[in-house]
Amino acid sequence: MKKIILRADDLGFSQGINFGIEKSVKEGLIRSIGIMVNMENTEHGYNLIKDTNCCLGLHTNISAGKPLSNPELIPSLVDKNGNFRSSKEYRKAFQEGYDFVDYRQACIEVEAQYLKFVSLTNQKPHYFECHAVQSENFFKALETICEKYQCDYLPACFNGPVLFKNTKLYPVLEASRPDYDPYKSFKEACLKNYSDGYCMYICHPGYLDAYILKHSSLTLPRPFEVEMVCSDSIKEFCREQNIEIITYDDL
Repeated sequence: MKKIILRADDLGFSQGINFGIEKSVKEGLIRSIGIMVNMENTEHGYNLIKDTNCCLGLHTNISAGKPLSNPELIPSLVDKNGNFRSSKEYRKAFQEGYDFVDYRQACIEVEAQYLKFVSLTNQKPHYFECHAVQSENFFKALETICEKYQCDYLPACFNGPVLFKNTKLYPVLEASRPDYDPYKSFKEACLKNYSDGYCMYICHPGYLDAYILKHSSLTLPRPFEVEMVCSDSIKEFCREQNIEIITYDDL
């Protein structure tokens, strides 16, 4: 039997996203969920899925909404209004070869988000990773807080396989491609040979509401990913190909 991790990111981003993830869990194949704990709709999203048997991770976020820590303590991460700097700013900095994130300030916010996750869910994150940012100082802060609280760190997966619990995971994240077809993408990912590890298919299921349309560059693929993970044809494909959806807890 071939095993694959099928993960949904961004729970809490908006109510539309929350409802899409709820459907993807209760009627679909999603078994691992990344929670953005700093958003206004975090508790709304958690309440929708808290009674499901899902593997919950901390989708640490420093590029959307407001921080949980005092903005005055983390000036490198926020704009003049106290909101997180946008993912567009992070992308521009990365492309130009500099990192404006202060490591110690990032540790303050990452720790605040870890503590919020524990308070919200009454458990540690089953995996600990990040949302939409390429910053070595941020990654270093994630590792530091994971080590402090003895959590399982899932490295950023922008460039090929990553190690998690001494297991090699091959990330598939294709929603930003202009020709993205979630059905085709998922099937192709499942059929590849991962002889020394597992495929980790990362999607962002959700429904579009005003907040997402205003604050996210990833829009149209989201509802189609809800449809894909809930579809009878994909469920039948998994049965025919002897594919088991596993979680990070199974590693």
